[in-house]
Amino acid sequence: MQQIDSYLTIKKHSEGFFKDRGSKFFAYAIPCENEDELKIKINALKEQHHSARHCCYAYRFKPDYSVYRVNDDGEPTNAAGKPILGQIDAKNLTNTALIVVRYFGGTKLGVGGMMNAYKEAALNALNCAQIIECTIDDTFHVQCGYPEINTVMRFIKDLRVTIIEQKLEIGCDFFFTSRQKHTQIVLEKFKGLKNIHIKKLP
Repeated sequence: MQQIDSYLTIKKHSEGFFKDRGSKFFAYAIPCENEDELKIKINALKEQHHSARHCCYAYRFKPDYSVYRVNDDGEPTNAAGKPILGQIDAKNLTNTALIVVRYFGGTKLGVGGMMNAYKEAALNALNCAQIIECTIDDTFHVQCGYPEINTVMRFIKDLRVTIIEQKLEIGCDFFFTSRQKHTQIVLEKFKGLKNIHIKKLP
């Protein structure tokens, strides 16, 4: 079975809009990774749309897509948050939140009408977003002496990993990242070498 070590998300904030029978739905797609970050965005939008009736949202977080939540903010249960989340999932996104602000237009839409409106507003925002693929990486620490630097640097170049830090003091320390599916290849490359030690960081 092939290991999955990448995920899709959006590169930056995007917006969408939908109107039905006087009600206006302003949608905001936001790249973020946790609830604390999202709360700041929601509070800012509530301040911006202080006269709006509802501020509903959904999100999915984590590279393995495991964390999600929906919030109907006073709308009938599952009439807002669920169709918003459905658009995130339809595009297979994570580390993404969608907030839809509703101004009531005076005419009730019914549950079906609301679900469609929140869905269309959310979809509109995502259709304006740039979707990107991110890799899931492991981080490694290599320790060696000065005589081994050339060997380590050659291996790093061969493996095409990304150096994030190096310290050349009494000994030499290299920190780099590599795609998760290449972890075993990286460890095998450095295995059994004299005066060169590698470990995968948690």
